[in-house]
Amino acid sequence: MKPPIILINYKAYENSYGEKGVEISKKIEKVSKDYGVPIIISVPATMIYKLSQILEIPVYAQHVDALRHGAHTGAILPEMIKDAGAKGSLLNHSERKIRLDEIHEAVTRIRDLGLESVVCADSYELVHPLALLRPNAILIEPPELIGSGRAVSKEKPEVITRAVNEIKKVEGVYLIAGAGITTGEDVYKAIELGADGIGVASAVMKSSTPEKIVEDFVINVLKAIDKKK
Repeated sequence: MKPPIILINYKAYENSYGEKGVEISKKIEKVSKDYGVPIIISVPATMIYKLSQILEIPVYAQHVDALRHGAHTGAILPEMIKDAGAKGSLLNHSERKIRLDEIHEAVTRIRDLGLESVVCADSYELVHPLALLRPNAILIEPPELIGSGRAVSKEKPEVITRAVNEIKKVEGVYLIAGAGITTGEDVYKAIELGADGIGVASAVMKSSTPEKIVEDFVINVLKAIDKKK
């Protein structure tokens, strides 16, 4: 993983699985290839194998359980997602929160398997302690803004700037900004404030032209990075 980081969380929308899931994924991959920017897609567990077989962009799980092999009906283990072709996993999303000890165990297991992890934090105060667990990135997302259409980069820019200060205390961990990001302007502002990338979901998954939304995001990520040089 390296900046710029663009992560799209499919959640459990109607187009996150099946043929619709394949269709949107191919559109996202085309944008990724056209601009030479890797785009991570975090997909339902049932889609990991199918998408990893046909795509070249990184496919992530949306969650893994911090459990070992054994009698754990319904569990999704890190070993399972690796076997299915995933390159990593999202962890501790506000819609799928887990305890700190579970985050630690999951991140460690994921890393030992040669996979990547992105851990979600709902406040900047958690960025430093979570970064100490050594995931590849922290995704800062104030839960009240998730899916709201009100971008964190506009509504609460101080959350990003403070999170940037916290992430600097731990070398080698990136910061991704998410929650409510809807427009290219939102993306540009997030990178300008110091984020290494952005995390989005509904803005792409609910759009009738997801490829245009993703392209706008990529263009503005690159524009913001170019301005920093």
